[in-house]
Amino acid sequence: MNSIVITKEQARQFILLKQGLTGDYKFVGKDGVLDFIKQAGCVQFDPIDVCGKNAELVLQSRVKGFTKDMLYELLYSERKLIDYFDKNLSIMNADDWIYFDRIRKEYRNSGRSFEEINKVSPIIISMIEKRGPLCSKDVGMDEKVHWYWSNTRLSRAALETMYFRGDLIVHHKKGTNKYYALAKDYLPEEILNAEEPFSDELDYLKWRICRRISAVGLLWNRPSDAWLNISDFGAKVRNKVFEELAAEGTISEISVEGSEHKYYCLSEDYNIIEDVVNGCEKKHRTELIAPLDNMIWDRKLIKELFDFDYKWEIYTPEQQRKYGYYVLPLLSGEKFIGRAEVICDRKNNTLIIKNIWFEKDVLLTKELKKKIRKCFSKFGKFHKLENLQNLCTVLE
Repeated sequence: MNSIVITKEQARQFILLKQGLTGDYKFVGKDGVLDFIKQAGCVQFDPIDVCGKNAELVLQSRVKGFTKDMLYELLYSERKLIDYFDKNLSIMNADDWIYFDRIRKEYRNSGRSFEEINKVSPIIISMIEKRGPLCSKDVGMDEKVHWYWSNTRLSRAALETMYFRGDLIVHHKKGTNKYYALAKDYLPEEILNAEEPFSDELDYLKWRICRRISAVGLLWNRPSDAWLNISDFGAKVRNKVFEELAAEGTISEISVEGSEHKYYCLSEDYNIIEDVVNGCEKKHRTELIAPLDNMIWDRKLIKELFDFDYKWEIYTPEQQRKYGYYVLPLLSGEKFIGRAEVICDRKNNTLIIKNIWFEKDVLLTKELKKKIRKCFSKFGKFHKLENLQNLCTVLE
């Protein structure tokens, strides 16, 4: 398929349509959650909850009628979704378990505190068989062992490693505590015992790259945070993967006016590009976007196409922060108009809008203020909070 030239405005429109962030909601209810995650491949999980966990924030901006209970039920009651590694720790379709056996094999063959964990793994399996799902506090084994970020309790290291290996799954969560169960008791046999779909490493990489392109909409053949957790993916290998995918017609090359870089979309999404080029009209929405949202996995790409420079400052020392601890991009129409620091005060049933920092070129018209109020009102209802605090002040 020949390369097509589009404007930056059209590139933005395409990404937003692909993401379901413009026009009427194309993802609705539980089926919408599954449909979006199928399209995106995965949604990144992060346990920090200031105004919702990252995966919840991703879904609330796209899925009409989404509730936190929906995600919990799909994960831990219906088990149509599963926690595992894709782009770091993620939530994905349970059927996708079969594609990640390479990761599980790596942990079966090596890892930190390998010998200590191997010694206690049979004991932990026996404990779970007798007692049911367990968290690290239930297991004991308090001696410290070498772990990835710092020394940790053997129970935690062992449970996490057995989870990485596929012996265990996350059965449910209470707060930040994970309760683990035996994978064989919860995964269907056809998934648990499925053969590795890709015997060839290149074919496996091609599948993963298509998955990441679909997660964002447009990506480029450059170093990118969008490739996180894809091992041995340097420039030489990346070039080979892109060349083969383009030659097969699986991905299509896109040129964007005013940008020196080439972009790629899935060829199956080419119809969306055509709709954009033909000038399809879509109703604009105003939404709060998650800090680890699929759309902004590549911050440099977002800066290039949307002229929005976003950094999640949660790990930035307080005195060095430009904005705040947990700040969400604020999208209105086809533009990021600013970023907001929002806190859920559940004790007082209040959503606190601590601050909104608007981009320099944003004109706060009556119509835009109305859209912003509607956005925060919806966000408060999502959290089942009746009161909004400080919104009028930040909109003055």
